[in-house]
Amino acid sequence: MVNIEHIPVMCREAVKYLNLRPGLTIVDATIGTAGHAMKMLEKITPGGRLIGIDRDADSLLIAGARLKEFNQKVDLVHADFRSIDKILLGLNLKKIDGILFDLGASSYQLDSQERGFSFRYDAPLDMRMDKTSYILAYDLVNNLTEKEISDILWSFGQERWHNRIAKYLVRERTRQPISTTNQLKEIVLRAMPYKFSHQRIHPATRTFQALRIAVNRELEALSEALEHIPEFLKKGAAVCVLSFHSLEDRIVKHNFRENAQRGIYRLITKKPLVPADEEIKENPRSRSAKMRAAVRI
Repeated sequence: MVNIEHIPVMCREAVKYLNLRPGLTIVDATIGTAGHAMKMLEKITPGGRLIGIDRDADSLLIAGARLKEFNQKVDLVHADFRSIDKILLGLNLKKIDGILFDLGASSYQLDSQERGFSFRYDAPLDMRMDKTSYILAYDLVNNLTEKEISDILWSFGQERWHNRIAKYLVRERTRQPISTTNQLKEIVLRAMPYKFSHQRIHPATRTFQALRIAVNRELEALSEALEHIPEFLKKGAAVCVLSFHSLEDRIVKHNFRENAQRGIYRLITKKPLVPADEEIKENPRSRSAKMRAAVRI
């Protein structure tokens, strides 16, 4: 049974920097199971409206059930936030009062054994956030060239042993298809030099991260969405982004900095905020979170 009681990361900070109050129209670009959305709706009602977007139809069903008391004030949209411009225009929204991005896989997805996001469970090698997408992690691992796999592991996972892991994967798939998370995990462990295969962070972590990002084209989607955001923000409206690894944070940092230099944004966070020690203790998954926020000038 998957735990849907997702603990929203840095929720207090998100509410603060979005400057929420009754009557605002706010977008949660990655609503997931509505952890942040619940708190935001409490702040923007009465009179407010929340647009909740997610690529995962299962998450949207859970979000809808959890937010049913706010039924008339919530629009849920099954879509990739890379199309944020088309989504908002389709809802006849030309301006919004703020937007939150909570990036990466959600706790619900990571804990869904059959989705193949985590090496903690033996599952089909899937990793799609949108189950209607046609490319799975299985396809990448079994069909790409050794160099292409190596490039993914380095570019999206910053995996030190990307060449060795790619070589082992290609060699193994000549014997049998690599079709499960356990197979992938075990191959990564065999590829690692022994002294690097027993560390605090599991040796397969970066490989799984890299493949997930590649399957869902996450970095590309983030870049596209951030380019569209300024035209929809009212003066004084905030954009707040929670990232969970350096590649995401770098994209956000550069976008915010460039828009600040062009006189479009004022930076609220000159450096990224990180969770307080108390939050990390309560929710260990928050330990890698970084938050950046900016306001439309």
